[in-house]
Amino acid sequence: MNQWLFPPQVCALPSGSLQIWRTRLDLCSDSLSAYSELLSHDERSRAKRFVLTRDHDRFVVSRGTLRLLLGRYLQIPPDSARIEEGPQGKPFVVGNRLSFDLKFSLSHSHGLAVFAFTKDKEVGIDLEKIRLDFASREIAQRYFSSQEVSELDALTPQLYAAGFFQCWTRKEAYVKARGQGLQIPLDSFSVSLAPERPPELLASDSDDWSIYSFEPFAGYAAAVVAEKDNWTLSFFDDSALR
Repeated sequence: MNQWLFPPQVCALPSGSLQIWRTRLDLCSDSLSAYSELLSHDERSRAKRFVLTRDHDRFVVSRGTLRLLLGRYLQIPPDSARIEEGPQGKPFVVGNRLSFDLKFSLSHSHGLAVFAFTKDKEVGIDLEKIRLDFASREIAQRYFSSQEVSELDALTPQLYAAGFFQCWTRKEAYVKARGQGLQIPLDSFSVSLAPERPPELLASDSDDWSIYSFEPFAGYAAAVVAEKDNWTLSFFDDSALR
């Protein structure tokens, strides 16, 4: 079981430190406006494209939280962080003396979000709400490798959904860490998925990556993949700041 700590006053990121944050995205309107003020013009434009108010608000809080955390790590005002995206959508920060070393990833699902930060090493994180209606064999056959489908079939009905989302989050975290998006077919590599088994990545570059799974909230699955190192993991609860 992970211990979610109260956030530190100063965010330090030594080499070999992998820091994971969790937060809730559903806030009152007064708090929402404060997050909106942190966003860039482009981010506000993206927020306006959401059809549902709920999705708009959650995007604002997720992006605003990212900016608050970047401000802490980079020692800059949150609204001054220049966030850009690579060809496949992986975000990064430019224009700050500390930003060259900082690597980060974020994911959100059904009102909750997680963030991962490292120094010098690429990282990817994924969060999913465990949904029985989504965890089907049809979807597994479409996106999972044959080895993963076989391992999933071997699970008891009680463990099937948990195994499905263990697999899903680990695969998505790996793809995010690689920064190549859909250029990496999801069935071109495998991960372990049985809840009692330790996380394992089976890919052409498996030796280059470390993989971890954790439960940020009850009923949710999450995984983080980072370039291999002797990682020290820390878990922080951003909600404690509100």
